[in-house]
Amino acid sequence: MTREELMGRLTALRRAQVGDRRAPHKPLLVLWLLGRFAGTGSSAVSYEEAEEPVSRLINDFGPTVKSPGAARQRAAMPFVHLERELWDLRDREGREMGSGVPERGNWLRERGAHGRLRSEVEVLLAEPGVLGQAVRLLMDQHFTTALESVICEAIGFDPAEFTGVADLSAERTRRRRRAGFAEEVLRAYAYACAFCGFDGALGRNPVGIEAAHVRWHSQDGPDEVDNGLALCSLHHTLFDAGVLGLLPDLRIQVSPVYVARSPAGRAVDALHGRPVAVPRPGRPAVRPKHVEWHARQVFKSAGAGVA
Repeated sequence: MTREELMGRLTALRRAQVGDRRAPHKPLLVLWLLGRFAGTGSSAVSYEEAEEPVSRLINDFGPTVKSPGAARQRAAMPFVHLERELWDLRDREGREMGSGVPERGNWLRERGAHGRLRSEVEVLLAEPGVLGQAVRLLMDQHFTTALESVICEAIGFDPAEFTGVADLSAERTRRRRRAGFAEEVLRAYAYACAFCGFDGALGRNPVGIEAAHVRWHSQDGPDEVDNGLALCSLHHTLFDAGVLGLLPDLRIQVSPVYVARSPAGRAVDALHGRPVAVPRPGRPAVRPKHVEWHARQVFKSAGAGVA
């Protein structure tokens, strides 16, 4: 396997769905394995070891499932169904397990199921820059920039590994971010956070204000002002993490799953029900279809099972 072939196989990871919602289970499992490899030099792990941390990643970075049958719809932690071109899965006796075995926790634990990224994959990951490139590719394809540091921390990966990484992702090459999008969004909202009004500057240069996609760029969100909001760094991260969301009438909602103990953390609750700032005259507000996408695919809603 060559470096380009590895990146091609990571690019080809199937994008699963739970009903009409994205289910980034496979990329999250692979990201966790890459973080494990970065820390230990090996991706070898038993199902029992992986179940809790990977399930937590899926809960934190996957969308909620709102239907009463959420538990039945939830896609399983993909320990069995990860593509065999990347993944070597075996039982306690070392016998290879095919993709047709059941993805049931008790069944897998009883048989001592364990896996690791294939030896040829690990050999490539040990080469300079390949591990960072692999993490970058999965981040770019399945998540959004504001979550990068949060996910890296969760998987135990040092973002410094991204330094000098050349991205060979065919998907990213085909659909680059449009130059000018960020500046257009910031101008539309007068360089102030649309949620809290923060408008800090260092001299004449704005600081801590970012252009956020409502529908993520990685999920086919357009680089247009009607899919953007100017947000301070904090509220950008909370918006992309699903702590903050939008109602159809463009009022802010705060996830009922969100908790905070400090006064600064509880200040987020005060945003609930506030209207989002109106863009400057002649600039469009966020389109309803993008608001609906974020509500369905990102916002952590009440009383829902988590995909």
